[in-house]
Amino acid sequence: MFLYNSLTRKKEKLSKDKIKMYVCGVTVYDRPHLGHALSTVTFDVLHRFLEYSGYDVKRVQNFTDVDDKIINKSKELNISAQEVAEKYIHSFFEDMDALGVRRADVHPRATEDMKEIIELISSLIDNKAAYSSNGSVYFDVSYSSDYGKLSRRNIDEEIDGTRIENDPDKKNVEDFALWKKAPPDEPHWESPWGIGRPGWHIECSAMAKKHLGETIDIHGGGLDLIFPHHENEIVQSESATGIKPFSKIWVHNGLLKRAGDEKMSKSLGNSFDVRDALENYSGNAIRLWILQSHYRQPSTLDDDSLSIAQKSYQRIERALSLEGKNGFDTNKYLNNFEESMNDDLGTPSAVATIFDLVHEINVRNSKSQGIAEGVNLLKDLLNILGFDTEYNKLEDKDIIDLLEKRNNFRIEKKYDQADKIRDKLLDLGIEILDSKDGSTYRKI
Repeated sequence: MFLYNSLTRKKEKLSKDKIKMYVCGVTVYDRPHLGHALSTVTFDVLHRFLEYSGYDVKRVQNFTDVDDKIINKSKELNISAQEVAEKYIHSFFEDMDALGVRRADVHPRATEDMKEIIELISSLIDNKAAYSSNGSVYFDVSYSSDYGKLSRRNIDEEIDGTRIENDPDKKNVEDFALWKKAPPDEPHWESPWGIGRPGWHIECSAMAKKHLGETIDIHGGGLDLIFPHHENEIVQSESATGIKPFSKIWVHNGLLKRAGDEKMSKSLGNSFDVRDALENYSGNAIRLWILQSHYRQPSTLDDDSLSIAQKSYQRIERALSLEGKNGFDTNKYLNNFEESMNDDLGTPSAVATIFDLVHEINVRNSKSQGIAEGVNLLKDLLNILGFDTEYNKLEDKDIIDLLEKRNNFRIEKKYDQADKIRDKLLDLGIEILDSKDGSTYRKI
């Protein structure tokens, strides 16, 4: 398999059978939005396909559970920062489960790995790569001659990209915090430098080292994390251990934006929560919408995109429900799928292959030709991509009950609720036929 490496700017072949993968997770101060889903589904699919291809994968995806945003949310909700973190970690898992995302092998939290964070900072101070100042600790960017190799920024750009204003406790404006002094009334931990909490970047270096070792194979995250987060991860990890590279391959997914907007984020006020989307669309439809674009490209969410994906997945489900005899040579579809996925996780071409297969299943079925192998392969390919392929066949009584509920919603003029029942039945291969005499149905 070849993956595009953001560090070298070229596709590189995975050269070993055991893959250690670290993925930057979310800061848990609110429900996940579709931008979070895009990234999480991408690395879930990468993990799944690597395993399908015979690789032994260990994936670590962290939670940032101590942060200014979490503290501010705790004040807003009048609960502790820990309660905020627990609330939204639960929300993250709930929403990702609905999208068919498998849990990572380890989901570490910053608050649970404080010992390792403090030890890593101490190593950087011992190596003269960091310094303490007035209760905080900063990384000295001048220590490393190759700082900026991932983002390829010069010093002026590094200063512009710094997340916080210059601090008089720093030696240089571009130095970044490893440990931040905290007031006693906010979450804090004891350290050799006084009470405080870790900076954003150091937690990922510490957790990657603890759970995967000093060198990892794949590091993933959103394109917006290249600078400063991933750039700082590299320099602090390599400066602490003296081992290069920290990660062999850096994989970054493109960002999601609404039509006419910049990237989607909570801070910009233009995000679309996964939970909101799930009110109207299936997890399979959302996953299909994500995978129809290449992970490295920016994705735009408009009013029609999820609706189109929902209807497209209904075509797949109808093909899954078909039964027939053997006699379908499916080798070309499997080969095309694997070739697409091996070329930098080419899910758009892989999805196109799935729809080609669906088309041929339908054509062969209309001619009473063998389709069994095609339907079986369709299910296998969908499973590799993480779709839920369990086809639920309703009994006639269940269908009639749903029709009665739909009719009652229509009488009450609750048309949105009535449409949801119609769409649910259509997903299951059942078409409602309305007439002046009432509603009936047929299985399609």
